[in-house]
Amino acid sequence: MLLACVATTFLACGAAPLLTRVSGRAAGWLLAVPLLLAAVLLGVAVGFAPGTTAEQYLPWMPTLDVGFALRLDGLSLLFSLLVLVIGAGVLAYSARYLGTSGNHGSFYLLMTAFAAAMLLLVLADNLVVLFVAWEATTLCSFFLIARSGPKAREPAIRTLLVTAAGGLSLLAALAVIVVGTGTTGLSEALASPIWQESAGFSIAVAALLAGAAFTKSAQFPFQSWLPDSMVAITPVSAYLHAAAMVKAGIYLLLRFSPVLAGETVWMVLLISAGLTTALFGAIAALRRTDLKELLAYSTMSQLGLLVAMIGIGTPAALTTAVVHTVAHALFKSALFMLIGVIDKRAGTRDIRELAGLRLRMPVTATVLGLAAASMAGIPLLLGFVSKELMFAAFLETPGPGWVPVLVTALGAATAVLTFAYSGRIVLGAFSGRNGNTVREASAPFYSVPALGAIAGLAPGIAPFVLDGLVSDAASATAGEAVQAELVLWHGLNPALAISAVVLSVGTMLVLARRRVDTVLAPVRFPFSGLAIVDALRSVVVRFGATVGELAGSRAPRYHLAVPMICVSAIALIAVFTVDSLPPIVGSPAEPLDWTLVALVLVGVVAAVRAQTRIAAIVVIGVVGFAMTLWYFVLGAADVALTQLLVEILTVCVMVLLLRRLPARFGKQPLRNRIPAGIIAIGAGLATAAGVWALTGRREMSEAASFFVREGETATGGSNIVNTILVDFRAMDTLGELTVLGVAGIAVAALLHSRHPTAVRSAHLDRGTPLADARANSVFVRTTTRLLGPVIVALSLLLLLRGHYEPGGGFIAALIGGAGFTLLYLAAPTDSAARVRWPYLTLIGAGIVISAGTGYLGYLEGSFLTPLHVEILGIKLTSALLFDIGVYSSVIGIVLAAFNLLGRRHRILHDDDQPPASKEVSYR
Repeated sequence: MLLACVATTFLACGAAPLLTRVSGRAAGWLLAVPLLLAAVLLGVAVGFAPGTTAEQYLPWMPTLDVGFALRLDGLSLLFSLLVLVIGAGVLAYSARYLGTSGNHGSFYLLMTAFAAAMLLLVLADNLVVLFVAWEATTLCSFFLIARSGPKAREPAIRTLLVTAAGGLSLLAALAVIVVGTGTTGLSEALASPIWQESAGFSIAVAALLAGAAFTKSAQFPFQSWLPDSMVAITPVSAYLHAAAMVKAGIYLLLRFSPVLAGETVWMVLLISAGLTTALFGAIAALRRTDLKELLAYSTMSQLGLLVAMIGIGTPAALTTAVVHTVAHALFKSALFMLIGVIDKRAGTRDIRELAGLRLRMPVTATVLGLAAASMAGIPLLLGFVSKELMFAAFLETPGPGWVPVLVTALGAATAVLTFAYSGRIVLGAFSGRNGNTVREASAPFYSVPALGAIAGLAPGIAPFVLDGLVSDAASATAGEAVQAELVLWHGLNPALAISAVVLSVGTMLVLARRRVDTVLAPVRFPFSGLAIVDALRSVVVRFGATVGELAGSRAPRYHLAVPMICVSAIALIAVFTVDSLPPIVGSPAEPLDWTLVALVLVGVVAAVRAQTRIAAIVVIGVVGFAMTLWYFVLGAADVALTQLLVEILTVCVMVLLLRRLPARFGKQPLRNRIPAGIIAIGAGLATAAGVWALTGRREMSEAASFFVREGETATGGSNIVNTILVDFRAMDTLGELTVLGVAGIAVAALLHSRHPTAVRSAHLDRGTPLADARANSVFVRTTTRLLGPVIVALSLLLLLRGHYEPGGGFIAALIGGAGFTLLYLAAPTDSAARVRWPYLTLIGAGIVISAGTGYLGYLEGSFLTPLHVEILGIKLTSALLFDIGVYSSVIGIVLAAFNLLGRRHRILHDDDQPPASKEVSYR
């Protein structure tokens, strides 16, 4: 059921572009349905009974202990409902907020993806899945902010930089947890005794997790990105602030509270950062005239209070954090959407401009006042209940006697300022008496935020309706059974007295708001968070530029010097540290080996002495073909075929490059040649010594023995090399295929954006047959007609038989690439040689096919698990589909190289006679 819930949200994500194309902005109403359906499925999963948990597991990479482990307990249920219900409301609201024209497909796609990522995050019971979902929310927020217009570029980048840094902190924390607990399961890791046994482990994880959560939830000193992101449109801000991005950090802190509550580092970090952020955000909110920006700083402040309560760590404080999370989600989503209504109707959200308008919007004003009253903590609203609990929790802060007093004083000061800026929102929006009259919006526009505001009233009057949900969430957070009994009246107690003071002082600040503005106007903070982020970004860019300059030379010797020196250093260390080597097993060399060594040596010496580029390529090819023979001698037929075909295609591609390079090498001064020679000789001697010393000193490894013994039984394939690539280590191959595809796309982008050096036309006598390309290629064209079908058939044969005999997708694609090479050799002109296949599509399709084959493995248990069927006595495996994906991508890369490098960028000689002009022609 949990997988069905997550799948429903991802299906909504996939359907968003199509629904938007069909129904325009009204797609928001349709997309809200699957999110509400997912919320119902969550209730079904736990049987709508309090205290019930549900779990579901789908293997992904069992050997790495990674799977789609989902777990629904009280805490994840609470956050899931916030993500889905508020997400559905924001989508429905967007159906009226967005313009009637324009392409809104990307907006709805990203918003539903945001909801899906957040849902996966709060349901994940595997640390790897949790991290993937965490980073997905970062990317969704980045793209949603960035698509909001030209001014959104820099805020989006700053948001990405800060939150991505937090992602690295989370990655480090999860790595420490996995190593320390020995499991990637979240529940199992939290149940490990290492949290109590190792103080160093707990301190390291606490610091890293706090850093991750602070960046996500905009806590000091990482708070600057949150108001900066207000360039995003209102629906994005409403969702990001109420139930998505910033709530991810709160969820992370609550999830790890059972093992970190009471840890000194954890308490100090969370309480100090939380209260600093709360007070800073509240003061900054009072100084803002843009209502949306004011709400952004208020979010920062409210999140600071939440973080501080989590840091206190007592069951009462954690219960309060749960209640305030719900209250904040309700009033903050309503406030953002209502400010959007005002902005749309009045054309502004600036308090100074609204003062010159007459807003005749009674429903919007009432609902806005209701939501702001909940944020201010006025009685009969859920915000008042959470505020009372908050003061009671602050008074019980562990530590010396001055700590609870200080914490409570700072919390009360923040609450006073909260009341003041809540009044500023309402009065700033509706205090205008003159000027143009702005009429009420249509009911569908304000209905969703009205529901959110009303939802904060009902549990405020009867808070006991939340007892079951809050108790389950608090129990999961505290690590022990917690029975929440929420009531509106707690009697005469210190918390009530503090509330009375807050309401009184807050009212006075609202009444004296003009004087408050005058007092706060000259206040300037000594630093700017955005300036710090930009400065750090500038430092990183300059550092990268410096490193790039050091490594940016086109001379290969500078790039090869470092690895060669390292190889030599390793050899020297081995000489002085290794006492003895294992005994030699059998004969380390055969007579034929020395013949091949001599052949390689001849090729290397000839390459060093070559004066022209064409000669260097030919003699380097001698080395490559000698290695091919060596692989055949050693019995590695697949590797030998790969080496042979790569060598052939490399020579062909190099020929295309040679047409654009000088024929001869430039002469290097002696001061450059001597160091390069010393490094090369030293590295060569070190490598030769290592091979000489280590060859033949071990028998077949345990892994090799397993592949030989069990490979055919486990995979159905008798070709060990292919079964390792597409069965046992298919994930590695998929990663390598992706890297290969990205390289092909990068080559295509580079050659499209920057024309390569032009080809210098051949200077030939017009009377010679060599000058006529068509006549000169008769033999090759005739050969191609005969060999073309043979090459295609051979390519397909090697593709189909790769699981059982030498072959496979990569080798077959290289054979096919050789066929395309023949077409180029046989063509009389560059344009005639071009194969008009969509090479980028082939690259992408290959990766999609290979990855899609991995999902078929779930039919047998996990990602990339091979499926086996027998049709008419022929054994088939899903690894063949994987190989087809490899085949498609490699063919696409070969075509990209030949099509793009074979383009005509020709410089004409003075005595050439072009039809029109002597200008360089590009195509």
